[in-house]
Parts: sequence; structure tokens; C-alpha cells
Amino acid sequence: MFSYPDPRATDPRQHRLQRILEMIPGILTWFTLIGMFVFSFWLPVWVAVFIIAFDIYWLFRTIYIAIYSIAAFRKMQLHKGIDWMNACLKTENIEKFLSDVSNECKEAKKEYLNKYWRFFSREKRKIKKKLRILKELKKEIREVSRRDMLKFMKWKDVYHVVLLPTANEGAEIIEPAIQALADSEYPNEKFIILLATEEREDKEKRERKADYLKNKFGKTFFDFLVTVHKVAPGEMKMKSSNATYAAKELKKYLEEKNIPLENVILSNFDCDTCAHPRYFAALTWKYITEPKRLRFAYQPLPMYHNNIWDTNAFVRIIVTGSSFWHMVEAMRPEHMVTFSSHSEAFKTIVDVGYWPVNIISEDSLIFWKCYTHFDGDYEVKPIYLPVSLDAVLANSYWKTIVNQYKQKRRWAYGIENFPLLARAFLANKKIPFGKKARYLLVMLEGHWSWATNAFIIALLGWLPVIIGGPAFNQSVLAHNLPYITRYLMNAALIGLVISMFLSLMLLPPRPAKYSRKRYIYMFLQWFLVPVTAPFLGAMPAVDSQTRILFGKYFGEFWVTEKVRKEHSVEVSPRQQ
Repeated sequence: MFSYPDPRATDPRQHRLQRILEMIPGILTWFTLIGMFVFSFWLPVWVAVFIIAFDIYWLFRTIYIAIYSIAAFRKMQLHKGIDWMNACLKTENIEKFLSDVSNECKEAKKEYLNKYWRFFSREKRKIKKKLRILKELKKEIREVSRRDMLKFMKWKDVYHVVLLPTANEGAEIIEPAIQALADSEYPNEKFIILLATEEREDKEKRERKADYLKNKFGKTFFDFLVTVHKVAPGEMKMKSSNATYAAKELKKYLEEKNIPLENVILSNFDCDTCAHPRYFAALTWKYITEPKRLRFAYQPLPMYHNNIWDTNAFVRIIVTGSSFWHMVEAMRPEHMVTFSSHSEAFKTIVDVGYWPVNIISEDSLIFWKCYTHFDGDYEVKPIYLPVSLDAVLANSYWKTIVNQYKQKRRWAYGIENFPLLARAFLANKKIPFGKKARYLLVMLEGHWSWATNAFIIALLGWLPVIIGGPAFNQSVLAHNLPYITRYLMNAALIGLVISMFLSLMLLPPRPAKYSRKRYIYMFLQWFLVPVTAPFLGAMPAVDSQTRILFGKYFGEFWVTEKVRKEHSVEVSPRQQ
């Protein structure tokens, strides 16, 4: 079995290579940030040319993201309307299922075209939506019908294990997530809840939490398991070491129950993750109709909606931007990497040796571990349905902002994957060089952009004019640079406007405790983007890259504090 590199390699040669690769992202970022000032003074003309080129690039990037965001939103709305459980039931005769859906499409189209509609008819919109949903389902079935149907599984053979790692979260945080599973359209008797607790948590609090949840939900599902993880030598205090321990205990349990590992889909969720009621039926459909099901990870669309109405404007912008980015990524699966809450075949997790126990960013690293283990024959299959998580919320306004910064810094710490992936690629000769180079460059460019783009947009357009010297300031280029930058950036605002409207359309229902005026705040918050982008977007990335650059690693996984406001109305997954 391919062995993934150890981040703290003791072999001198590997340790030296690890440190060199770790330094590359931080060096590139700081070279860019310092170079903005240095080259604006020494080579203002070249910097001005770079600014114009960057502004054009940013304009096209904004349009690109806006188009994909709209496409992803529409696809998500269609997939919410598909009865995935019914699709699972029809897999034994795909040809008949395709024929039935085709006939439904014809009937719906005939009804839509042959009837006289009033312009703003609600019934017209309803039948048009039904037609779109049927066409989307037809496309899904047609794609599946081209595969080897002899390798399809029966949905009744599939079990879902939902892993909920928890450290200090109270039962009130975890309960809505389990309730969402109980409300799922997939049969409850096919679920196994795996509550993975930590030994370092106060024993009385831990046991009270576990007992309450097990007593409430224990008879609802096939089983409700509770594990207690104690940090072993060589492990870090983190989610992945807890998940690995729980998964090993699960393997013993499944072997005792004679449940084949390949029949189990493990969903590694944050403990506050509320899945859409059709998510597990859609996941099952994707899994049982995919002959190479063990070579895929399955990624829903993360939305931070559980308490979006309660948190502050700065946090809402950050988490909404994150949701948009994952929607865009879902439209180009070849770029996707697992993030936060996601699902995999449990046999695959066992085969690759579980999650690493000494890496902070376990959610993305498990993808890379699988990718290298299968010599590049591993992908992410998007599930176009949302899962709702908690946005950052603390007991005070300022602490909420600080915690948001820390959470974003932890996400940005995912650049620690770069040196490990580069070493893994060097050791694996079976993956084509082009694939290796593309993935490494995409990862490096993504984290570099994360750390620098906001500062480039905010500062670079004016620096050559301010510090470029009198000779440059008298040139035509210097005179026109601010105007060119302003026009291109104003054109790029189309992306921000689209984000404004999409964010309002994605919002869960307004809690009764808030008046309609709060919609105005939800719209006006986007004017804070020039502040949030550099300070809560780019700076955490610079922070993480600088820590790794100087070898000041995080010693443990920082767990985001989760607070629910009193009388807060939870998101109903059926309304997402």
C-alpha cells in the first residue's frame, strides 16, 4: 500500500525537502506583498502594466464566478425537486425508469405549450419548474444508463454511518444535526450514528451529552454508537485523530455485525451539520449507480445557514462568499477537493489507512491521500444539495469577529497539504506528470490568490502614482492608470451585485424575532466587502503561510466556538 508522507519526517533528507516545500507559499506571498512597494518605486512603468493586466484578469474572473454561481444555484434548485428516494427504488430497471420519465417530460411539455397562460401565472411557473426538474432527472438517468448496470448495487444493501466528531459542543448544537437525519427521506433503519467524543472533555459533561442524545435518538436509527478518544503519543489534539479512532472502532463493529465495508458510506460531518432531507437518498443514488464507487468522494454544498440571521454582517459576508466558492467548484468537479462535511465509501477510508492523526486540515488531505493511493484514479463527485452548518457566533460582537479570523486562518492552514502532496507525487511514478503539475499549481495559485488578491486590488492601483517618482507621474500612463483601474473595477462590480441577490435567494426563512428590516441589513452588508476581504479574508491566509514559513506550526486543531442565541429558530432542512 502506498504510504503517504509524514509531515514531521525524521529522515534528514525528507525533513529538508519538507521544509523547502513548506516555505514556497509564504515566500511567494511575501515577495508579492513587499514587491508591490519595492517595484512601484523602482519599476513603476512595469508595475502599471501589471496592474492593468491584473485588473483585466480580475474582471474576467469575476464574470466567470458570477456565471458559475448562477448555474450552480439553478442546478441546486432542480436537484432539491428530484425525488431521489424514488430514483433509488427504480434502479433495478433503468430502461423503464428512463422511459417513464421521458413520457412525463412529454406530457409536461405538452401541457406547458398547449395551454394559454397569463403572463405572471403562478401555475405556469409551477409547470415550467416541473418540466426543468424532469429534464434534469432524465439527464441523470441517461448518464447512468450508459454504465455497466451489472455492477449496480441495491439500495437496501447500503448503510449510512454519520460520523459526528465533538469536543466541547453541547447537546443543543448536535441535536438539530441528528434530528435532520431523523427527518431524512432515506429510511432511518439504514442509519448508524457515530458520536465521536473526546476523553479530554469534562467526563460528567461528556457522558450527560452522550446519554441525552442516545436516549432521544437511540431507537430511531439502526444503531447509535458512542466512542471516547484519548490522544495517543504521536497524535495531535484534533478532529482527524478523533475520527480515525472512531472509524477503527466502527470497523470492529461492522465486522461483528457481518456488514460488508463496501456497503457502508461514511459521512464525516461537523457536529452541527444539518443535511438536506434528500441528501442521503441522492448520495445513495450516486453510489449504487457508480461501478467505480470506491474511487469517489461525495461532496454536498456547504451553506452556513443554521444561525445566519443571528451572526454579524462581517461573518455573513465571509461565510456566504465561502458558500459561493464551493458552488462554483461543484460546477467543475475536476477542480474539487473534499471540504468540511463530505462522504466516502468506508472501505476506501480503511484501505488508505484512515485520516492522518497529525495534520490540521484533514478534510482536504483525505482526498489527496486517496488520490495518491489510487495512483490518480480518484475524484470528487458533487451532490448538488445543501448541508447547513453554523456560521461563527460568539457571546460578543468583537469575539465573533476574532473567532471568524481564527476559523479562516485554520482553513487557510490547508496550504500545509502542498509540501505533503509534492512529496507524495515525487514518490508516486504512476500518476502522469501533467496531472501532478496541474494540481500543485492550482493549489499554490489558489492560496497565493487568497493571501494577496485583496491587497493588490486595494493598494496596487495607487502605489506607482504615489511612490513612482516625478518622472513616472508626468507620463501619460500614470495619468490614465487610476481611470483605467477604476473603470475595470467598476465593471467587475457586476459579480458583487449578483452575489448580493443570490445571497438573499439562498437565505433560509426569516425567524419571527426579526422584522423585515433585517433584509435591508442583509443587502447593505455587502458594502463592507472592501474591509472584510483584506482583514478577514486575506490576512488569515498570510498568517497561516507565515507560520508555516517559519516553522511555527499549530499544535492542535482550533475548534470554533459554537453559540446559539436564546430562542434562536433553527433552520429547517426542508426549507433550505
